[in-house]
Amino acid sequence: MPTEPVPDAIPTRLTPHAAHDFTAPMNAVLPRRRSQAWTLANCLTYGRLVAVPVVVVLLFWPDEIAARWSAFGVFVAAAITDYLDGYVARAWAQSSALGRMLDPIADKLLVAACLLMLAADGSINGMSLWAAIVILCREVLVSGLREYLAELKVGLPVSRIAKWKTTVQLVALGVLVAGPAGETLIPGSLTAGIVLLWLAAALTLYTGWDYMRAGIRHVIDDPR
Repeated sequence: MPTEPVPDAIPTRLTPHAAHDFTAPMNAVLPRRRSQAWTLANCLTYGRLVAVPVVVVLLFWPDEIAARWSAFGVFVAAAITDYLDGYVARAWAQSSALGRMLDPIADKLLVAACLLMLAADGSINGMSLWAAIVILCREVLVSGLREYLAELKVGLPVSRIAKWKTTVQLVALGVLVAGPAGETLIPGSLTAGIVLLWLAAALTLYTGWDYMRAGIRHVIDDPR
């Protein structure tokens, strides 16, 4: 008894039109993700990340005036991007998860690398090392706290004093990065840099405690 042919349940081959319909959503998503990764705001953050090893390499020659001025120039440019990337992201609606992740990482790497190199070449020495230690410990503490609170879907907003702290910290490090080169132009600049570093450390302690207090309150309220 002849049987009727059974049609294939699943087509073995997609027509060009069907293949286009299948890949179109994916092709639409990928360019959008690429464009979000290469916004001007994110590119400014990438530039700050690239500046970190450049400053470190230039500080390997602490007594070379040209190297110190070059390190100072790169540091100032990186510090300016710290303000510009946030401004551009807000003004041009370029905020992204990638930018929010990389921005604090770039800030902390720049600060930590400069503190370590300045301590190594003696620009920061003696009791002033404690100011550097306070700043480094606070960065580690707040980073860990933010990571934990992120699991609770809780964010820590940046306070006005924290913004002042960042400004004083970057100015202090900029003066110290210039180091002996700055002394040739403005005598006493190294002393001024150390004073600003201590001021930054004091603001760091205050804002660190402020963040810690807010974080502990959320931890206590967590029902888990």
